[in-house]
Amino acid sequence: MSNILMQVENLSVTFGIPRRGGWPWTPPDQLQAVSNASVILKEGETLGLVGESGSGKSTLARAIVGTVPVSGGRVLWKGKDMVGLSAAETRAHGRHVQMVFQDPLAALNPRMTVGQVVAEPLVTHFPDLSKSEVRDKVGAMMERVGLLPALVNRYPHEFSGGQCQRIGIARALITEPELVVCDEPVSALDVSVQAQVVNLLQDLQRDMGLSLLFIAHDLSVVRHISNRIAVMYLGRIVETAEAGELIANPRHPYTKALISSVPIPSPKAERARHRPVLEGELPSPLAPPSGCVFRTRCPIARPDCAEVRPELLEVANGHMVACPHHDDAANADQRPAESVN
Repeated sequence: MSNILMQVENLSVTFGIPRRGGWPWTPPDQLQAVSNASVILKEGETLGLVGESGSGKSTLARAIVGTVPVSGGRVLWKGKDMVGLSAAETRAHGRHVQMVFQDPLAALNPRMTVGQVVAEPLVTHFPDLSKSEVRDKVGAMMERVGLLPALVNRYPHEFSGGQCQRIGIARALITEPELVVCDEPVSALDVSVQAQVVNLLQDLQRDMGLSLLFIAHDLSVVRHISNRIAVMYLGRIVETAEAGELIANPRHPYTKALISSVPIPSPKAERARHRPVLEGELPSPLAPPSGCVFRTRCPIARPDCAEVRPELLEVANGHMVACPHHDDAANADQRPAESVN
């Protein structure tokens, strides 16, 4: 697991938003969806990416895959920069990087049978395969994700949400990729089904040697599946560390607030728990706060937080934090996060 598979360096994604009521020639407003994000993913490991809705997690994932344009920075795949590739090169690279989406049913073409859905990437990237070879590979992959190969002639609407997500996983893995980007793959599923899908992903990762980028809101799920965790807020990575270290010793006040939002099974412990509450709403990415983007909701904000935008700096072995006052956050009165299981 020591080899770096993918390295994201200072990645930024900006969208032009037409001004309401403006003239056709009026310059659009600039929405900074991702700003100077840097992460490293090693071979065979799982990197968890957490944050509120609107923090830029899915945009970062799509920029890594190549489905949204990058306005700055680099995405290095085994040392090669993938930003700016031609359409043909991006399509060829898609064999190695696949996605599993949040809404399992919406991600599947309702006019195609399950067999056609799973076979489509295989036909695209391996056009020389015969029909019988494609059929055999699709049947084997269906069985591998826990579905009967005999179901290949059914349509997506005939399956449950958990089964549709298994079909989506089969589609993503049929080309035998090295990296699978899971964009909140269990958030639309029942709790019991969530556990089954997470365990399936772990089994497939072990058997196929996959690397995973796992995006989710639920820190307990991310803690269970991830080797390392990166925390995003308003388009920026504010903290990253080994999963156990980040949960047990969060340094950034936003990370502490996220961890405190995870309920504890014991009602007595839950009632006795000190729970920091974030004040206010997530600021608009069209007009982010000056300096530290979290300062408008931060319980330890100081006047200097409005002047300089903090960079991600190492405070311990592999533990990176974008907060100059992280010692104050670490020493704040809060229940230890080892309760997140």
